[in-house]
This record gives sequence, structure tokens and C-alpha cells, in this order.
Amino acid sequence: MYPSAADLEAIASSELLGPLSVEELHELRSIISVVNYSSGTTIFDKGTPGDALFSIVYGRVEIQTTWADGREIKLNLLSAGDVFGEIAALDGLERTASAVAAETTRLVRIDREALIGFLGEKPERWLRMMTLLCKRIRWTSNRIDATVFLDILHRLAHQLIVLAESFGSPTAEGMVIGSRFTQDELARMLGVTRESVNKGLRQLADQKTIRYQRGHIVVRDLKSLKALAGELDI
Repeated sequence: MYPSAADLEAIASSELLGPLSVEELHELRSIISVVNYSSGTTIFDKGTPGDALFSIVYGRVEIQTTWADGREIKLNLLSAGDVFGEIAALDGLERTASAVAAETTRLVRIDREALIGFLGEKPERWLRMMTLLCKRIRWTSNRIDATVFLDILHRLAHQLIVLAESFGSPTAEGMVIGSRFTQDELARMLGVTRESVNKGLRQLADQKTIRYQRGHIVVRDLKSLKALAGELDI
């Protein structure tokens, strides 16, 4: 599908390619395509060739993998402006995780060969890519730290902060997380049982740090939640 002006604007302001000049936008228009996905549709599977990079115009994308025991783990939830698939698109190797549309989603796609050609011999473009890769490494390192060194309550606090900062809107009561997250979804994010998440949410609610009702989360005291999560750079 040929990109619209809104599609170009979205990728021009993305964390990977933006900001772009008029000349760069003209160059980019000829190498990108736009793809729409309905909720629940697989964008790519773990283990498939890394043949393209994607940027989200609107919607949400869930990055997930499966453990050896068959449990599905939600690694990340991405929204408009986020880029994904960049690692495999650069080295051409297999995808390290699967990507699924969490709702109706529109993506800009850049094939690997076109991406390498666009980056070309332009140091500033490669720098943007390297900055994004470093961000991914830091995010992964912090997630490993949280998994290895923190107990379930602290890991839950860490995850709620990430969700609040990604999807939250300030209100008089606190930071309202705009998307609904069930206890099963939170358990998949943390790699723990639903019962553990339920217990942790009740503890945080008793402390007046959050309010959780039918999947809707309000972070009432972000400062206390960050103190509970520890000194991780999130």
C-alpha cells in the first residue's frame, strides 16, 4: 500500500529515522510500504528471516516469545512511534521473538535491502540506528536485572511504572494507564502466575499506591512505586 502523508509524518518523527529533511522524506517515500493488521494477527514469528523493519503509525504491537515449557511470555508492548524488528533487519538472521497486533494496527515497513541502502554512507543515519540499538540493550539489561534480583512485588512495581510512562495520562487521582491489562497479561509480562500478580496488586492497592479494577490501572503514587521498584534505570 502506498504511504499517505500521515504515514510519512509518523515515520519522519519516529525514534529511528526522525527528524528527516524534505529531501530525506522524498527518498524514503520510494522505499517504504504500509501494512494494516487486525487485532490478533501475527506480523512475524520467532525464527523467521529478518527481512524488514517496522514502525507503528497507530495501534499496538505485542512482542512475545514462548518458554520451553510452552508458556507464552509478553516481552514488550509497543505503540505509535515505536520501531521494532531492527536487529534481525540489520544482521539478516532469524527473528528472536514474535510480533502480534494487539489491536487494529497500521505499520510502515522497510525491507532490509532498502534499509541498508537508505542508511548508506550517511553517518548521521547510522548514529540514529545505533542509538536505538543501545536503547534496546539498556531496556533488556534492566529487564534481566528486574527478573534476577527483584521479588515479584518489586518486579510488578517496575512493570507498572513502564506501563504508566508508556500509556499513562495524568489525572487528579494519579496516572491512568490508558489500556486495559488483565492479571493474566501482567503475569505473562513478568513470567509468573496470575495468583502472584493478584496478590501483588492487592498489596499495592492496600498501600494506596495504585488502584486496580477490572483491568484498569491508576498509579496513585508514582514516587512510592518507583521507590519500591528500586534504583533501576527504567
